[in-house]
Amino acid sequence: MNKLKNFLIVFAIYKLIIQNTFADEGMWLLTILQKKYHDLQKAGLKLSYEDIYNINKASIKDAIVHFGGGCTGEIISDKGLLLTNHHCGYGAIQYHSTVEHDYLTNGFWAKSFEEELYVPNLTVTFLIRIEDVTEKIVKELNDNMTEKERENKINEISRSIEKESIKGTHYKAVVKDFFGGNQFLLMIYEVFEDVRLVGAPPSSIGKFGGDTDNWMWPRHTGDFALFRVYANKDNKPAPYSKDNVPYKPKHVLPISIKGIKSNDFVMILGYPGRTQRYLTSWGVKQAIEFTNPAIIKIREKKLSIYKKYMDADKKIKIQYASKYARTSNYWKYYIGQTKGLKKLNVFYKKQEQESKFNKWVNQNEQRKQQYGNVMNLYATAYYKLKDYFLFTTYATEAGLRGIDILNFASRFFNLYKELEADTISQEKKKKIIENLKKTTEDYYKDFNINVDKEILGELLTLFANDISDNLLPTKIAEYKKAYKGNFIKYANEAFDVSIFKSKESVLKFLENPKFKQLDKDPIFSMAYSINGALSKFQKEYEEYLYMLKKAERLYIKGLMEMQPDVIFYPDANSTMRLTYGHVLAYQPADAIFYDYYTTLDGIIEKEDTLNEEFIVPKKLKELWQKKDFGPYAENGVLKTCFISNTDITGGNSGSPVLNAYGELVGLAFDGNWEAMSGDIAFEPDLQRTISVDIRYILFIIDKFAEAKNLINELIIIKN
Repeated sequence: MNKLKNFLIVFAIYKLIIQNTFADEGMWLLTILQKKYHDLQKAGLKLSYEDIYNINKASIKDAIVHFGGGCTGEIISDKGLLLTNHHCGYGAIQYHSTVEHDYLTNGFWAKSFEEELYVPNLTVTFLIRIEDVTEKIVKELNDNMTEKERENKINEISRSIEKESIKGTHYKAVVKDFFGGNQFLLMIYEVFEDVRLVGAPPSSIGKFGGDTDNWMWPRHTGDFALFRVYANKDNKPAPYSKDNVPYKPKHVLPISIKGIKSNDFVMILGYPGRTQRYLTSWGVKQAIEFTNPAIIKIREKKLSIYKKYMDADKKIKIQYASKYARTSNYWKYYIGQTKGLKKLNVFYKKQEQESKFNKWVNQNEQRKQQYGNVMNLYATAYYKLKDYFLFTTYATEAGLRGIDILNFASRFFNLYKELEADTISQEKKKKIIENLKKTTEDYYKDFNINVDKEILGELLTLFANDISDNLLPTKIAEYKKAYKGNFIKYANEAFDVSIFKSKESVLKFLENPKFKQLDKDPIFSMAYSINGALSKFQKEYEEYLYMLKKAERLYIKGLMEMQPDVIFYPDANSTMRLTYGHVLAYQPADAIFYDYYTTLDGIIEKEDTLNEEFIVPKKLKELWQKKDFGPYAENGVLKTCFISNTDITGGNSGSPVLNAYGELVGLAFDGNWEAMSGDIAFEPDLQRTISVDIRYILFIIDKFAEAKNLINELIIIKN
C-alpha cells in the first residue's frame, strides 16, 4: 500500500513538473549558442557562454573530444585520463583480449602508467576553434551554376581555406556545410594518436542487459571505460612511443557526487553523428517502406551467422564480439526507428509542414520564383531514385561494408590501380605494401574462415535475389548465372583459391604483388565489381541526386525565411554540439510511468544466471549485500542510471552530462525505444537520453575494481 502511495505521489509531482519543463529541441553548434544563452540561463545554467566556448582561454569545450571518430569522450584528470562508454571502447578492449586474457569477460584495470595498453589506430580529437567562412565561399557562387558546378566550386574553395588556415601548424582543418549547404564553417582540430586503455569493467557490468536492454529504459548498464591520451614532451601529438607522457589538458571536468534530482538542469556536449530533421515526407516513406526493412533483413541474417559460431567457440566469440556488437546496435535501432515513425505519424507531420511551406511560398511571386518548384524537385527525385537507394543499401550492407572479407579486399583497390597503371615507383609501392601488411595482421587476428565464408555466401544471396537484375554488379550477375544462384557454393570455391583465404596467403602475395593475380581473384573481383557498380549507378542517377540536393538546400533556406524569429539548428554531422534540458521521468504509454533513475537494487532484481546478458558479478552482489557503497550512495541507495529530455543521437555515446555549474554528473550512452524516430523528428514528451550516473562509475572504479590510483587523479566535488 505504501509503495502505491509513493508511486502516486511521484507521478503527481511528475505531472506538475512536465507542465513547467520544456525539452529544448536542438543540437546546438557552439557558435550559435550565444543566441541561445538567454534560454540556457532560463533553463538553469549558472555559467557564462565563455565558460563553455572560448578560443582565447581554457573552457569546457577543451575537455570534450571526438573519440575514435565515432563517439565522444571527456578529460577527467590533469594527466590526460579520458572517460567514454564501454561500447565505444569495446573494439579496443576486444583487440587486447585473448582466451588467456579475456578483458571483455573479466575487465581490465591498469594500476600504473606502465600497465596501460596502447591501442593502434585509435585517435582522440580536440576542437581548437570554429570560424564562419560562409561569405568567403558564397561570394564565389551564382544562381547560373548547376548543382554539380556549385559543389565543385565549394570543394575547391574549401580545400584552399583548409590549407591556408593550418599553414605552419600541426593542426587539422575541415570545412563543413550546414543547413543543406547554406552555411559553411571551418573547424580546426588537434589530433592525438597515442591513446591507451586504462580501465574497463567486465561486460557483465559494461554491457549488462546486452541486446535485450539495448535502447530500453529502465536501464542498469555501467557503460563506461577509461583511456589516457599521451603526448610528446612538448605536450604535442606524436605517434606511439615509450617516451611519450600523459597529456596535460587545458581543461579538466570536475566530478560532482552531490547527486541529481528530478527537474535538475543538465547539458551534454559531444559529437552527434547524423540526423535528418529536415527530411521530407518522401524521405520518411523511403525509410519506412524500403531502406530500413532492407537493413534489418540483412543484419538479421548476419547476426544469426555470427551467433551460431560465437556460441560454439570461445575464441570465435572473442574474435567477433566487436563486429557482432556494431552490427546488432543499429539492427535494433532501425527496427525501433521504423516502429516510431509509424506510431508517431511522422510521415503526416512532415506533410503538414510541407503544406505550410507551400502556402507561404504561394503568398508571394518572388517566393514562387525561388521556391515554387521545390516540392516537385523532391517528388521527382525520390520517384527516380527509389531503386537506386535500395541498391546502395545492399551494396553497402550486403556488400562492401557488411561482408567482412569484401571490406578487407577493398583496401587493395589502391594497389590494384597502381599495378594496372604499371607506373608505380618503388618507394610508393613499398609504402602501400607496408600499410597493407599492417592491415592484414589486424584483420586476420579476428578472422575465422568458416564464419567469413558463410557471411559471404548468405549476404550475396540476399543481394542477388532482392535487387533487380539491371542493377546487379557484373560479378554478382555473372556468378548468379554460373552457380545457378548458389552463392554458398561460390563462397566455398572462392575461398579455396583466393589469396584472401588466410593471412599467410595475403602476406605471400604482398611479397611480390602481380596485377593479374589480383585481377583474377574471385573475392577481390567481387569487391571491385560492387564498387564499380556503385560508381557507375551514381553517375547514371547523378541528375536526380543533384536534384535532391538542390531541393534540400532551397527547402531549408525557405523554412528559415518563413520563420525569421526561430533560431534554427543544423542537422548533426559529427561536429561538436551542445544540448540541454532537465532530468525528467516520462510516461511511454497508457498506465505506464517510468521514473528518472534506476538503482543497484534493480540489477539484483534483473539477475538471471542462465542468461549471459543478466549475470551479476559475485563481487558486485557482495558489495550490494554489505551496502558497501562508499561516498557514492544517496540515503543508502546506489543509483545506477538516469534519464533527461536532452536531444542526442549516435556519436553522442560517451558524452559528458554536466550540471548547471559544468560539473560531471553522468555519462550519456543511449536513447530510449519509444523515441527511436528522433533522428528524423524530435518528440519532446517521449525523447530521453539514458546516462550512467557518475556515482555508479566511481563506485565501480573504487569499490569493485579497487583502482584507487584512478580515483586519486580526479577532482571530486562532494557538496
